[in-house]
Amino acid sequence: MTDDLSDLKAIIEALIFASPDPVTLKTLVKILDGEPKEHIEEALTGLKQGWNREGGLELVEVAGGYQIVTKAELHEWVRRLFHEHSKQRLSVQALETLAVIAYREPITSPEVSEVRGVNTTGVLGTLLERRLIKVVGRKPVIGRPFLYATTREFLDRFGLKDLGDLPKVEDVSGALGREVPAVLPQPFPMDESLPSESGALQPGTSKEQIH
Repeated sequence: MTDDLSDLKAIIEALIFASPDPVTLKTLVKILDGEPKEHIEEALTGLKQGWNREGGLELVEVAGGYQIVTKAELHEWVRRLFHEHSKQRLSVQALETLAVIAYREPITSPEVSEVRGVNTTGVLGTLLERRLIKVVGRKPVIGRPFLYATTREFLDRFGLKDLGDLPKVEDVSGALGREVPAVLPQPFPMDESLPSESGALQPGTSKEQIH
């Protein structure tokens, strides 16, 4: 247990900076074993206030945790440094499919295809490979198709605290430069509860906090 709050803030700042993924409060409590949770929360609050300053970096809350990132207005310069301006760019088809899943999860491949009007099997494979979506169970209907949902990687990549931060559908349409089906916000009805599989979402629950 640290005696000085400034020491605790420094430790937490170092942990957040060193981690490649957002650091959750739960992780901090586990690592700082013996440190009262309220002290950690107080240190986090002070740390966030201290990062409200000029400079190229900022402390943000994203994907259920905290991360030190470059400021949004400087992303283009960082991309130039790593020569990745187009390396990880998603196609319009992949973005459309990702939008359908994010607004309608958990959802099956046939349901995604029905909304988009085209077969999405190949696109789903790409999104799975990039860890932007994952399988969260099977729908209790004939054939028991896989159910897909977004991941923490999706939240992290798009700078979302949770799925409640998703933009309005019309804003998504503007970003894609084409109309996105207006039915996105309404979830597909589920006839019965999902089987209790590891990582599965239950119908009627709020959007999953991934991981």
